Amino acid sequence: MKIASFPGVAALHVWLMAAAAASPLQDAVRSHRVAHEQELMAEYRELVAIPNVGSDQPNTRRNADFIVAMMQRRGIPAELLEGRTSATNPLVFGEIKVPGATRTVVFYAHYDGMPVNPKEWAEGLDPWKPVFLSAPLARGGKIVTDWKPGDTINPDWRVNGRASADDKAGIFSILNGYAALVATAGRPTVNVKFVFEGEEEMGSTHLGELIELHRAKLASDLWIICDGPRPVSGRKAVVFGVRGDVNMHLTAYGAKRPLHSGNYGNWAPNPADRLVALLASMKDDKGRVLIKGFYDDYVMFSESERIALKDAPDTDAMLLKELGLKAPEAPGRSLLEGFELPGLNLNGVTAANTGRTATNVIPAVARAALDLRLVLGIDWRKQTERVVEHMQAQGWHVIDHEPTDGERAQFDKLVMVEVGHGYNAQRTLMNLPLAQSVVAAVQSTTADPVVRLPTGGGSLPLSIIEEKLGAKVISVPAANYDNNQHAENENMLIRYLWEGMETFAALMTMR
Repeated sequence: MKIASFPGVAALHVWLMAAAAASPLQDAVRSHRVAHEQELMAEYRELVAIPNVGSDQPNTRRNADFIVAMMQRRGIPAELLEGRTSATNPLVFGEIKVPGATRTVVFYAHYDGMPVNPKEWAEGLDPWKPVFLSAPLARGGKIVTDWKPGDTINPDWRVNGRASADDKAGIFSILNGYAALVATAGRPTVNVKFVFEGEEEMGSTHLGELIELHRAKLASDLWIICDGPRPVSGRKAVVFGVRGDVNMHLTAYGAKRPLHSGNYGNWAPNPADRLVALLASMKDDKGRVLIKGFYDDYVMFSESERIALKDAPDTDAMLLKELGLKAPEAPGRSLLEGFELPGLNLNGVTAANTGRTATNVIPAVARAALDLRLVLGIDWRKQTERVVEHMQAQGWHVIDHEPTDGERAQFDKLVMVEVGHGYNAQRTLMNLPLAQSVVAAVQSTTADPVVRLPTGGGSLPLSIIEEKLGAKVISVPAANYDNNQHAENENMLIRYLWEGMETFAALMTMR
């Protein structure tokens, strides 16, 4: 199927209307982008093509070195800020000092990505070979096969590839917003620092250490984070907080070896049965977590934050239809309202095999991965302790190691619990002058009212930044909501790449 290389009439109309309402700065950035979009897109696709799983250190370094080169090409002095050991992925750092500036703003994104299984990606797609898609695959999108360098780039196409949205789109938006600004409209009004992290998807394990080692270079008044998606409505947004996060991995034990289910069924305990029952005890069918104390300590939204939520577009009905869902997990609670509450998510369960590889066995072990989303006021360590206490109350003996023969003989229900590295939630007051400056800057780039959210649904290590540096932290997302981040067929809407440049140029000139 041949894909047209120009926008549809409706899309073009929207694009032209936006152009007509552009500010002088927007117009300058847009003109720069139009003149250079071929090389910008080529560079972006080259960046997306570099594998970036954080545990793959050689390729992670390749990403860091590539970003340093990107910065240097834009006249930004750049360097790698190293940790204490070679096991640490470095921060990519750059700084532009502006004479007379009274604020220092750090612009942050991350260059590492989630692990990937290429076999899960759609036919013809490769996580490390970026291609254009005419639309999301779920809406009938196809690979654009007739495009060649120099042809028009349709802003409604998607770029496919791991980290195309999360979070190399953030790096693209920040660096090219700066480049377009200084090439056309002058210079920033604030001192600008660039920080690109290489371990965010690994829980930012070394971020605190890196901040302590390089505190002077990272000193600042405000961090603006470019990560995560814009709202489902498509409107630009300013997000004043993030949820914290911690993972727990459970391994339930049965016999020392798998057993034939005919010979041993009705006699040998099945760890899969028992683990499923344990998991079911943690949550009811309306989404409420049943673990004692799970909702204790959290700081509720203020009245002004609730008003901001009410002002946000209601997109729940549209989203339910798109996702093929009859109703949300908790009836009467909107997607955005759910961000106020801590969450417990079952990310995966394994025990022997299913489908064509299934065999008649009682598995020796069963495993589950839990994802705890945290809100302001809840400490991640205390929350994991509550989960462990719940397991114990259900009759489980909790250990942090493979069971010994003695433990197997003594305890009927054994579960090993491994707790990952966690961090707490963060939230910045919406009425701060600095926060209002951010909203005004983003608003200057769009005719639609900017969506103001007290917190986003995702998690970032912003509490670490706030605690270690005393800086305020605010997020300005750039990606499309349907980008498939962390999953197969990740993609980035090209229009939002271009709009991200305009947004970040405006933020660098905020008053």
